[in-house]
Amino acid sequence: MEYQYPIDLDWSNEEMMDVVAFFNSIEAFYEAKVEGQQLLNNYKKFKNVVPGKAEEKQIFKEFEKNSGYNSYQVVKTVQNTPEQKYFSSNDK
Repeated sequence: MEYQYPIDLDWSNEEMMDVVAFFNSIEAFYEAKVEGQQLLNNYKKFKNVVPGKAEEKQIFKEFEKNSGYNSYQVVKTVQNTPEQKYFSSNDK
């Protein structure tokens, strides 16, 4: 699937890489599997770039519109199941 990531051109290269790494974790959840701790680490870095809830919500909405992947649901699933090591959309 080809789509663009929701990137702010005012971000540094490192910040852009952190945001893309987070969305790569979301993609892995839907397309294969992702290690929960890695996804949470990537989310923490994402939150350093996008600390505001409103901006996070807007970026998640844009990513879902472009990809069909719901970032919020993935993060909540991983946060609510800390004893599970790997996660996939096939686990539902």
